[in-house]
Amino acid sequence: MARTTPEYLAARTSMMSLRAQALEQSMMASQTYYNTPQPQQPPQPVPVANRANAKDLKPEAFTKPYLEFMTENPTVFHAVGYFKEKLEKAGYKELHSRDSWSGKIQPGGKYFTTRNGSSIIAWAVGKAYKPGNGLAMVAGHIDALTARLKPTSTKPSHDGYVQLGVAQYAGALNSTWWDRDLSIGGRVIVKDPETGKTSSKLVKLDWPIARIPTLAPHFGIGMTGHNNQETEMTPIIGLDNSDIEGSSTASAEKPLGGKNSFVSTQPPKLVKLIASQLKIEDYSNILNWELELYDSQPAQVGGIDKEFIFAGRIDDKLCSWAAFMALLHARDDEDSGVIKLVALFDDEEIGSLLRQGARGNFLPITIERTIEALVANTNTLYQNAFIGGTGLGPGLMGQTYANSFLVSSDVTHAAHPNFTQTNLAGHSPRLNVGVALCVDASAHMTTDSVSMAILDRVAELSGCVNQRHMIRNDSRSGGTVGPMLSSAMGVKAADVGIPQLSMHSIRATTGSLDPGLGVKFYKGFLDEWEKVDGEWRA
Repeated sequence: MARTTPEYLAARTSMMSLRAQALEQSMMASQTYYNTPQPQQPPQPVPVANRANAKDLKPEAFTKPYLEFMTENPTVFHAVGYFKEKLEKAGYKELHSRDSWSGKIQPGGKYFTTRNGSSIIAWAVGKAYKPGNGLAMVAGHIDALTARLKPTSTKPSHDGYVQLGVAQYAGALNSTWWDRDLSIGGRVIVKDPETGKTSSKLVKLDWPIARIPTLAPHFGIGMTGHNNQETEMTPIIGLDNSDIEGSSTASAEKPLGGKNSFVSTQPPKLVKLIASQLKIEDYSNILNWELELYDSQPAQVGGIDKEFIFAGRIDDKLCSWAAFMALLHARDDEDSGVIKLVALFDDEEIGSLLRQGARGNFLPITIERTIEALVANTNTLYQNAFIGGTGLGPGLMGQTYANSFLVSSDVTHAAHPNFTQTNLAGHSPRLNVGVALCVDASAHMTTDSVSMAILDRVAELSGCVNQRHMIRNDSRSGGTVGPMLSSAMGVKAADVGIPQLSMHSIRATTGSLDPGLGVKFYKGFLDEWEKVDGEWRA
């Protein structure tokens, strides 16, 4: 604890004076921006204002778009690229973290920003927004269990097989990865040979190139051996019989690129393949990459009445997709005074500890920069700063967070038909019914009695059915981004999940209506939170 001495008080007074000067300069800069003629900007798409209510949405209308999204965007980088494209078409403007946001955010505007190309936040400012008003937020994650190429992915050939060095991300390379048709995709860091500038490019192959073969049961040690992920689960990607004397097969390819170059540590045929996909002629211009294996089988509906969806990476490109579609379908009410926001993070499956994870400052700093820009754009900045108001600072941000609500969104476990001993009566949600409010007595989830009542009211206004999920006392709970975000910002929160079977399998199952039911609920929350919050103030 700091001691309150005369020197401390003098220094504090000096700092307050400097802060006042900085605020006044910020206000003058904002006025200068608006009074100075600005260069003409290219025309932006002007979407038609959305007036539809959540009750009017048909869940079945979202099944096909979800299947297409899942098939076409296998990696976290592709998912962010997909969301960016959808947002831009809907009139959202990208704000880059390195740029100043002053003068760029205003009530009625729609914006998004990204971090690391693997996390994204998008938000729409209500037309009647005033500083201190809250946010209706949905947060989740878009990373999924996968196997990533090692920095040196070249492996010595064994018995004519070309193999690939990979490492499991989170709980990947489990038993469900055996004998699957695996393709490869991700991002590649490329240098422009003419300008010397570097950029990131997305790549994915449209056919399977890898497989992790099981052992025939005849050998008596089990089809998966000892499940050693380092020695027994190395993917095969091709053949090389050049070591056989007199073989007609071409001699083994030598490493590409110069000595100590990145591509010299990768399988030559893979380098050539990736380069051809990106139309790169000089392999040395590939500086690095983050590539991963993924199940290449398309997402599809199944079941007698096509009531299921079978797909890879459902955890969690299900809740995340539904939340983003909800934001794009959210109402544009003239009297809306809140900010509607969706944040999707990377690295949830490994603890969220990186800067693009939910434990980083991505969401709080985005909110704070948004509020800062909105305050600077109002004519009341001077009064707020110097005539008893708070201006931008702990007071205003504290008020903003106190008026906000967070829906932490992640898939949850559906009732299992073959392992009924894992189901908890009254707390195991079903497919194609609705989202589940997730509760955990040990606070692995954020949901409490207040937040459950709030979201049940949202469901009532939106024509949705809320289920309940809770694990048995003899089971282990998973975690979500909810507790870390709620505690960091001090916002009210609840955990909501769309049910699925086979969580963390390379292919999982959900209901064919569940993506649309998720969109319906999340849209209802974004549209109705302000009304429901007002009922608690009455």
